[in-house]
Amino acid sequence: MKTTNRLSIHFKVRAEREKDGKAPVYMGLTVNGSKSYLALKSLQVNLIHWDISRGCAYANTKQGKKINNYLDDLRLTVKEHYRQIELKGYRVTIDLLKNAFFGIVKEEQPITFADLLSYHNEQATTLLAEGTMRHYYVTQRYLIKFFQLKFNSDNINLTDLDYKFIADFELFLYNHKPKDHQKPMDTNGVLKHLIRLKKMVNLAVNLKWITSNPFAGFKMSRKTVDKEFLNEWELKAVENKYFEISRLNLVKDMFIFACYTGLAYIDMINLKLENIVTGSDGEKWIRTFRQKTLVPVNTPILPNALRIIERYKENIRAEATGTIFPVISNQKINSYLKEIADHTGVRKNITFHVARHTFATTITLSNGVPIETVSKMLGHSKLATTQIYARVLEKKISDDMAALRAKLE
Repeated sequence: MKTTNRLSIHFKVRAEREKDGKAPVYMGLTVNGSKSYLALKSLQVNLIHWDISRGCAYANTKQGKKINNYLDDLRLTVKEHYRQIELKGYRVTIDLLKNAFFGIVKEEQPITFADLLSYHNEQATTLLAEGTMRHYYVTQRYLIKFFQLKFNSDNINLTDLDYKFIADFELFLYNHKPKDHQKPMDTNGVLKHLIRLKKMVNLAVNLKWITSNPFAGFKMSRKTVDKEFLNEWELKAVENKYFEISRLNLVKDMFIFACYTGLAYIDMINLKLENIVTGSDGEKWIRTFRQKTLVPVNTPILPNALRIIERYKENIRAEATGTIFPVISNQKINSYLKEIADHTGVRKNITFHVARHTFATTITLSNGVPIETVSKMLGHSKLATTQIYARVLEKKISDDMAALRAKLE
């Protein structure tokens, strides 16, 4: 009989061991996929009383009813042992349950948050990108700081995870004052850490290491923030600027290329000539996969981007890595982009990701490209992700009103 998704109990008679008309009964236990049989030495049954197909005695005889009542008592006993082990914060195993059933006392260490982090990181490093794992390590460092403040320890038992723990950790993040150059966290910064914690907690729930989810009923808030992008004038100011310093010209070309293709930094830096193909329309296309999500990206290459590709076809540094552009770190690119902004009069905090926002907003949506098409070119798995760019620009309002004005006249 199955009691939960984690524990099942059934009984069987070993007919081949029959002696003097009676055979031994065994109790079969399955705990989280592990199976074991326990001999019930106190129970021997006559085969004429046993229903092999149902795994219990026939209920139409006095002897059969007595046997079934005994088996029901055993089920309840096993279930209670299982529940008590969980309440103590232990991970239930087949050996631990058998020891409890036979009355064998054995000290077991409860599962700790360090156990969860170790298992999570071991699994996630094979599934997540290196950059994503770095974000998880940052969240885990904040959790350890919180443990030290609240529990005076670097580690806690998973049984200490409850709704109050989550609420207290959220407050800790808001009140945390970094000692370095970083700013205190805003609403969205706190949210990112809570989302990562929730994913780790969900793993513990799925592993049955905790019996309830502390995030149940907890509401996480997000602050709507306009994505920074370059308008048409700012884009042309950067695109038309020539620098005497070669590193600034390289970064400018990479940034402009992303403005016309929508590629993220890692996808642009890994782009190879084999990713440039001729489409069914006879035009050049970029065909690749987003490293972050492995979602396919199929984007027609606009003339401005195509000219930049041609410019770097014989670049020695690019040929050495087999990529279209020479390899340069995202950190350096963002540092050089600040210099470029200063030289071009752009009064915005330009990072490489601004190029992706510029493609979505200034290049495509404001020129009437449907949002569904933009979503495909950006490699978004959900249309809702693209909708954050679907703002109405002043230029679009002006163009629409000009068209209306012409009709009215």
